[in-house]
Amino acid sequence: MTNNFEFEPLTRPQVLTVMGVTAILLLIVAKAWQYLGSVSLFPIAFSLEAILIGLGIAGLIILTSSGIYKIWPAYQRSAQYYLELVLKPLAIPDTVWLGLLPGLSEELLFRGVMIPALGSGMVAVIVSSLLFGVLHLGGIQQWPYGLWATAVGIILGTMMIITGNLLIPIVAHIITNFVSSLIWKLENKSK
Repeated sequence: MTNNFEFEPLTRPQVLTVMGVTAILLLIVAKAWQYLGSVSLFPIAFSLEAILIGLGIAGLIILTSSGIYKIWPAYQRSAQYYLELVLKPLAIPDTVWLGLLPGLSEELLFRGVMIPALGSGMVAVIVSSLLFGVLHLGGIQQWPYGLWATAVGIILGTMMIITGNLLIPIVAHIITNFVSSLIWKLENKSK
């Protein structure tokens, strides 16, 4: 695939800094919303069952994304743009941070605080998922990736509502980001 992006390539320190600053900002927004809106964080219940469900959801998201990537050229271009921008400058060990930082901060804000603040129903899941999708847009040409992120948000939010446990989307998000980025890094290591 040719590198015809409309941006200057980022460096590893720049990507790590943006990732860290974004995670901190999302956590600040979540905490401020909790405090100012008197919103209770959705419950986090640690259990082996919750971890296994989160792992299963991550596996389904990764497999579905891989399938969509293979059959939908617009999604492939959109995802590749995003992956080149974010992953190319990173080292393989950085994939741990790519799993943890967005996985925790995004889930705490979009699922843990936003859904309860908006009423904990399907409307809340859809609104939070649309905003989650917008967060993943790198520009209007990235609409397929934003659409996919919205769909993933709906899956994660729905599972949280069904199970009553924020740990499940947290685990699913962390594992999805970590495994997907690790696979991409290993497949593109020689390029």
